[in-house]
Amino acid sequence: MTSHVPPPPAIRYLAVTLDCPDPAELARFYSEALNLPVAHSTDGFVLLGHEGAPGLGFYRLDDYQPPTWPDSSVPKQAHLDLGVDDLDAAEARLVALGAVKANTQPLPDRRRILLDPAGHPFCITL
Repeated sequence: MTSHVPPPPAIRYLAVTLDCPDPAELARFYSEALNLPVAHSTDGFVLLGHEGAPGLGFYRLDDYQPPTWPDSSVPKQAHLDLGVDDLDAAEARLVALGAVKANTQPLPDRRRILLDPAGHPFCITL
């Protein structure tokens, strides 16, 4: 007797969504940093991305507390890794858009850690 195993359901990656106090402001930062258009927007949520491609979302959380990385009293939970060709130029552009360079930089010649306008750590890496 053979058992029939149904095929796996179609599952596709849609987006990563970051909690934040102001979705429109954080979406503006990442839209300019990554050259992504706004695909969908409501008062409490903004999704960046191109039609049919995975996106990056921002969800309003009224009691949002930014991560305290590298201190773990408020964990970072997740972070984005962005590839760049020139660390110094990318860092300068992202800081001009509203990011802040983190005080801790474990591998500054290969990777820089920045904080987005809502305090989420993210990396730019060669």
